Amino acid sequence: MLDFTSDMPDDGASSRATEDPQNSDQALLDAYSNAVIGVTERVGPAVVRVETGPKVRSLREPGGLGSGIVISPDGLVLTNSHVVGASKEIRLRDTEGIVTDARVLGVDPDTDLALLRADGARDLRYASLGNSKTLRRGQLVVAIGNPLGFESTVTAGVVSALGRSIRSVSGRIIEDVIQTDAALNPGNSGGPLVSSKAEVIGINTAIINGAQGICFAVASNTAQFVLSEIIRHGYVRRAYIGVAGQTAPIPRQHAVVAGIDNKMGALLAQIEPDGPAAKAGLLPGDVVIRLDGVEVNGVDDLIRVLDRDRIGRTLEMDVLRLGRLRSVKIYPIERKPAAR
Repeated sequence: MLDFTSDMPDDGASSRATEDPQNSDQALLDAYSNAVIGVTERVGPAVVRVETGPKVRSLREPGGLGSGIVISPDGLVLTNSHVVGASKEIRLRDTEGIVTDARVLGVDPDTDLALLRADGARDLRYASLGNSKTLRRGQLVVAIGNPLGFESTVTAGVVSALGRSIRSVSGRIIEDVIQTDAALNPGNSGGPLVSSKAEVIGINTAIINGAQGICFAVASNTAQFVLSEIIRHGYVRRAYIGVAGQTAPIPRQHAVVAGIDNKMGALLAQIEPDGPAAKAGLLPGDVVIRLDGVEVNGVDDLIRVLDRDRIGRTLEMDVLRLGRLRSVKIYPIERKPAAR
């Protein structure tokens, strides 16, 4: 007797075979929607509108608008330094329309970040900073802010790229920037870029005019560093040597004679009198190719090396002067904080 039961599909396989693809697609869309809704409900109440300038606006003093994110129940707020600018009057408006005066604890134009404190605020809704190092390309992210004055606007997208570098308003390169296609517009600046876990993994900072789907956020790990520096010192400590320069090519014959591999270096155009560079004997026209054992291939590299860990230390700097390699000792000092 032949047994045909082993050739027949079981009930589960039969149901899977007849499963409606539209139902499967709908389930995926529902999951995506629920993720965005969940993030919005958890983080949205911690997003504030940042208003600068006089309370009564005029054509002479129109003021400005941006976004911010409350990161502690006692009223610490992260935003962009370009949102705050030099304004002495700052107000925060929450999702319920309640307005609170705020003061600036510190700004860091080099990373386009500012830390505010809401006056007299307690037990505020706040969001947590996540670890931006765990991000992956393609990961879902949500941006919340007040673009063009439209409050509590939510957009969603993905992490387009990691480790980007963009130039800040101060001219310094901001490292480890997150690129996203979540739609941003003027007014989103200073608002949070949030992961599906409802953690703030970036502070939205820039868009490229004329481009679509190319937006940037300062990574949360950078924000955490700036936050801790401002709380501890009132500003971000960085080293300073008193020079102005530009990236310049190194002639091949000079590189060969000097025995170096650099194709580019940091050409010193100006030396501040009595500054560390002047005291070290550096001259306009010198080309920096190495500092403290780190190869320098341009001004951005030189700025990057001059971090807080090199304040008050005697460093060795290699420069090309008239095609000849020279080594000097230089003693960086602490750079003065940005004036407001």
